[in-house]
Amino acid sequence: EVDRPLTFVQFGDSDLSRVGDWVMAIGNPLGQGFSVSAGIISARNRTLSGSYDDYIQTDAAINRGNSGGPLFNMQGDVIGVNTAILSPTGGSIGIGFSMSSNVVAPVVAQLKEFGEVRRGWLGVTIGPVTNDIAETLGMDKAAGAIVSDITAGGPADEAGIEVADVIVLFGGQSVSDSGELVRLVGKAAVGSKVTVVVMRNTRRKMIDVVLGQRPQNLTAMPQSSITPEPEPEPEFEGVAGLTLSEIDEALRQKKSLPETAKGLLVVNVDETSDAHAKNIRVGDIITDAGQMTINTVDELKSQILSTKEAGRSSILLLVRRDGQPRFVVIDIK
Repeated sequence: EVDRPLTFVQFGDSDLSRVGDWVMAIGNPLGQGFSVSAGIISARNRTLSGSYDDYIQTDAAINRGNSGGPLFNMQGDVIGVNTAILSPTGGSIGIGFSMSSNVVAPVVAQLKEFGEVRRGWLGVTIGPVTNDIAETLGMDKAAGAIVSDITAGGPADEAGIEVADVIVLFGGQSVSDSGELVRLVGKAAVGSKVTVVVMRNTRRKMIDVVLGQRPQNLTAMPQSSITPEPEPEPEFEGVAGLTLSEIDEALRQKKSLPETAKGLLVVNVDETSDAHAKNIRVGDIITDAGQMTINTVDELKSQILSTKEAGRSSILLLVRRDGQPRFVVIDIK
């Protein structure tokens, strides 16, 4: 109880912190009361288990009881909130983690204004861009986040983002990987208009997206109940070692496929093919090839031909198994 306003600490800009900068951690370790430890920032942008993780790693001693305490830079600004340690014994071995202030500050502001955290939502399922995928799509390097699915009626769907687009810029900031895109979208304000730059057919395309609010419970993708048959009756053969059947209403009923199932059903795989080596199996559904939606074998053959004419020896396929999408790069030599 004091008769004057107490001073309080200020959040600093954690993005300005560099590996090697000196920091101080304050807290209540192991129930011993107030304690201060000093060290340096040993790594940035660490993730542990959450989608929005952006930890500062430090060798300033952090132990149980330090959680919630501030991590200060040498200007006295709070650049992190002490959160966790990595240790085989439970005590500090110089690998501590502090959630960066640029993640914490917006959460605090939203809790004060709304009483809850409201994160931006793009409405896409994304995955990493591997070296194989980057080479197949004609990209200079493996970077960005590739879209494997889009929520119908969501912000991305309304704006015109498509499956197999590679998001490389979000709101003017480069997207190095899928984890960074999750963090950027989560920090963006609900209802804000953001310019997204995607790579589509080797060209950059700018798309304006109005972000929604991330739903509390995102529903799972519909599950299919595909039963592989030991002796399928192939309708088409000779496409990269795959025997494929075009999905129509009759096939949906015969194979108990969901109404949303579209594309080509894999009914046989040559065990000597690259497709088999890349874990494409009977019952999988191919929906996209070379960043284009396909519904017929002729469309797949056309994409393979176009890829060869472009001088590339592999093609990117979007394959679904039990409703879950994944990208596969297969040879088409």
